[in-house]
Amino acid sequence: MKENIEIKVGYASCGIAAGAAEIYERLEQEIEENDYPVSLTKVGCVGMCHNEPLIELENPGGTSFTYGNLEEDDAGRILESHIGKNTSYEDKLIPGKADYDYFSSQQKVVLRNSGIIDPEEIEEYLDRDGYAALGEALDQDGSEIIQLIKDSKLRGRGGAGFPTGVKWSFARDAGSDQKYLICNADEGDPGAFMDRSVIEGDPHALLEGMVIAAHAIGADQGYIYCRAEYPLALKRLSIAIEQARSRDFLGNNILDSGFSFDIDVSKGAGAFVCGEETALMKSIEGERGMPSSRPPYPAQEGLFGQPTNINNVETLASVPWIVRNGAEEYREIGTENSGGTKVFALAGKVERGGLVEVPIGTSLEEIIFDIGNGIEGSKDFKAVQLGGPSGGCLPESQLDTPVDYETLTDAGAIMGSGGMIVMDEDDCMVDVAKYFLDFTQEESCGKCTFCRVGTKRMLEILERITSGEGEKKDLEKLRKLAPKIEEHSLCGLGQTAPNPVLTTLRYFEDEYAKHIEEGSCPAGVCRELITYRIKDDCIGCTTCSQECSVDAIDGESGSRHVINQEKCIQCGTCLEVCPVDAVEVV
Repeated sequence: MKENIEIKVGYASCGIAAGAAEIYERLEQEIEENDYPVSLTKVGCVGMCHNEPLIELENPGGTSFTYGNLEEDDAGRILESHIGKNTSYEDKLIPGKADYDYFSSQQKVVLRNSGIIDPEEIEEYLDRDGYAALGEALDQDGSEIIQLIKDSKLRGRGGAGFPTGVKWSFARDAGSDQKYLICNADEGDPGAFMDRSVIEGDPHALLEGMVIAAHAIGADQGYIYCRAEYPLALKRLSIAIEQARSRDFLGNNILDSGFSFDIDVSKGAGAFVCGEETALMKSIEGERGMPSSRPPYPAQEGLFGQPTNINNVETLASVPWIVRNGAEEYREIGTENSGGTKVFALAGKVERGGLVEVPIGTSLEEIIFDIGNGIEGSKDFKAVQLGGPSGGCLPESQLDTPVDYETLTDAGAIMGSGGMIVMDEDDCMVDVAKYFLDFTQEESCGKCTFCRVGTKRMLEILERITSGEGEKKDLEKLRKLAPKIEEHSLCGLGQTAPNPVLTTLRYFEDEYAKHIEEGSCPAGVCRELITYRIKDDCIGCTTCSQECSVDAIDGESGSRHVINQEKCIQCGTCLEVCPVDAVEVV
């Protein structure tokens, strides 16, 4: 039995942003000042981002308590309750992992250690069979490992879903004495945070997967390409790499096996296009990150002209589990064509947002409404965007769609790296399409005419429509431009850039029609098409006039206010601050 109370503080980026650092410091202070018998640990994201900041407290007897939505003063109260009164602190007590229906449909493979271990302590990873898979793999020939990965039906989790074992076999069969292995951690999709969370919560799982992959293909040098905007992930990667080297899991003659492999970290500057394999390699080489035509493919001629294999974080972090548990057990988790689980960043207008790991084949409805608990504020579901800027928007009629590669593609979306942004009745789908196309247009490297110019022309059409200047023929122009951009762009950025436009046209053409034919935005989003008006039930509290940045609201205290439409910039502040909902959009 443990002698001390153990407290684990969720100390990933999501927790820190919500105040975990202050909670941790306050706990340290209380423990030291009162000489409490408590051991304090930082862990990664457990997935319940909607309840951050979070702590998990385990009594010496093994009973666990989870507390969420904490404020700094709660730290002392929790300690006082458990130590002074031998009881839980009910005010901030929430269901733990074993009791919360948020987790009931999830299955943790990639996130098996996140939120449980201290990511900066290799001993905690070893205590949960860390690097045991590496020991097993080093006793096998690389071809045996590749066959295991093929049998597991693990597919690349970075977007296209190419079979991982097949990809590894290409690199293994390439004739060269020098081969490279790259982990693509350049996570650039808006709303996506899967790779960051894996690295912050369990960096050794990634490293172990990389060493196994390198042994399988015959590489002796690896790179992790991670964006510089992830400082905590980079810090924990650096610590983990040094720890792995010191324990003989990286470097020369790993575990006396005769196999040598080391890893360097390359920091990206945030260019979305560098998530594409050939652009990423150019960036590592010190050149401008721009895509190259294929063939030759990276497995034949990649980094520094040598055979190279590239996988993303989630793919590689799955490998140790497969080696330890077998291909059949992993394959049985997913579908006939895709084994295992998929991690999603569930975000947007959903009640319980966070990091979700589910078996491939789980329906959108189960993820959004069972795990995510539906739309916040009891509003109506409208759409879900999957696959980031390269993905598509699916409506309510598609909620029974299983999240697997083929079915999502048929519906007009893609699995992508795992971003899942939920939208409600207050979202304008034309504006959403414009937002994502603006993103890809800005992030285009400019090498391809069809991507550089074509996305610009599509964006201009969307801007006209959302400003009330659209014409019926604009929809046909969008449909004609899209396939040309898809067909003639060099890399995946341009080839998939029209997806948000095409899916919103496919499922929400009526919204486009109302923008064009009626000059109105049904969701009340497009500024040029809406007017804010104060209703008769205004109580004259003056809150709106005080908050208006352009002094467009007139009225005396206690009397109904009026908006000067010539001054109004349609910012929506008055709607947000009105305490009695007396502001409407017309």
